[in-house]
Amino acid sequence: MFIELAEHLRCPLQHEARTYCVLVPEQMDGRDVETGVIGCPECRRQYPIIGGVADLRHPDDAAPVPPSASGMPTEPGHVHALLGLLGAGGYAVLVGSAGRLAPALGELLDGVHLVLVNAPEGIPRSPGASALLGGRLLPLHTAMARGVVIGAEHARAPWLAEGARILLRGLRLVVLAEELDVLGTERLASGQGMWVGRRT
Repeated sequence: MFIELAEHLRCPLQHEARTYCVLVPEQMDGRDVETGVIGCPECRRQYPIIGGVADLRHPDDAAPVPPSASGMPTEPGHVHALLGLLGAGGYAVLVGSAGRLAPALGELLDGVHLVLVNAPEGIPRSPGASALLGGRLLPLHTAMARGVVIGAEHARAPWLAEGARILLRGLRLVVLAEELDVLGTERLASGQGMWVGRRT
């Protein structure tokens, strides 16, 4: 997990005020945390980082929704175009099977850090990507992402609303499914197995 991502992490438990997690790295590889602990100063819960993956699931959460067993969910170049991101910096979040797009999108979105939530196993690790496990919500602060891509198996509540929540205003949510209504977004297009909207 990229160490600078720590300032954008949120505890999966609901707190009245916006709280910031504290990261205690134990083993690092450059700017990536391999093992460590993420702590919430509000409720004192601790969440482990093992093998570079931060497990920020709520204690009552079931296992993450398993991503589709199929290969690449769609053409990375199409998703890149729909995101409409120009310039380096910031974060793009890939949820579930959309994580399979990470190696190709990492090259296309040069200088944009990727955050993979509940990604399938076997995706090659990259210094430009962080991996998280989340349960009933995305363990990220509101309005922190420049773009969000949600895999088909997560194209339902609460993931759609969560994708819109973490997105910066005016930027785009891409869902690898069609015929959706996502609260807080304006639909821009739908077809060929994809939906794209803009955060309002």
